[in-house]
Amino acid sequence: QVQLVESGGGLVQAGGSLRLSCAASGTIGSFYVMAWYRQAPGKQRELVASTIGGITNYEDSVKGRFTISRDNAKNTLYLQMNSLKPEDTAIYYCKYSRYRDVYWGQGTQVTVSS
Repeated sequence: QVQLVESGGGLVQAGGSLRLSCAASGTIGSFYVMAWYRQAPGKQRELVASTIGGITNYEDSVKGRFTISRDNAKNTLYLQMNSLKPEDTAIYYCKYSRYRDVYWGQGTQVTVSS
């Protein structure tokens, strides 16, 4: 079992920044993928960014603005979000996956005002 707890969401004006954190606990293991997803009202959940073994991947609309990183010593995943836009408004979820094991956090709300 892996538990994920996100934090760092909030209300910010367009052009501002936020840093999300996802603290993982439990049986973490090795060679696992950590990712951030988001879900806006009325839309499907979408992948924002992922990381494994130092390799990162970003959704096109956040490239150059968002940075995913992880501190393995702290079992914590981060998402630095800069130059935020109103269309970034969503609930952001942290996801852990290792082989067939998949766990999600409870989500943290990010609201960007224009």
